[in-house]
Amino acid sequence: MRITVLYFAAVRELVGTDTEVVDLPPEVATVRSFAEWIEAARPALAGRMRAVRVARNESFAREKDLLAEGDVLALIPPVAGG
Repeated sequence: MRITVLYFAAVRELVGTDTEVVDLPPEVATVRSFAEWIEAARPALAGRMRAVRVARNESFAREKDLLAEGDVLALIPPVAGG
C-alpha cells in the first residue's frame, strides 16, 4: 500500500524532509502499526511516536483506524506556545 507522509515542526527536523511517499508492507494496516513501522524505518523517530498525533486525510486518527491506498498521514508533534 502506498501512502503519503507529511512531517511537521520538530518531526520534520528529525527526519530531514517535509513529505515522502512510502510503500507500506502488508502487515501495516492500522495507524498504530504505521506508528510502530515509521519508528523502525526512521531511527530519528524511535521512542517519539507516542507523543506525536497522527492525522489521516486531514482528520485526527485513532490507533485502530485502518489505512487505505492513497491515504495522507500527517505527523504532528506536541506544540508549545502562548
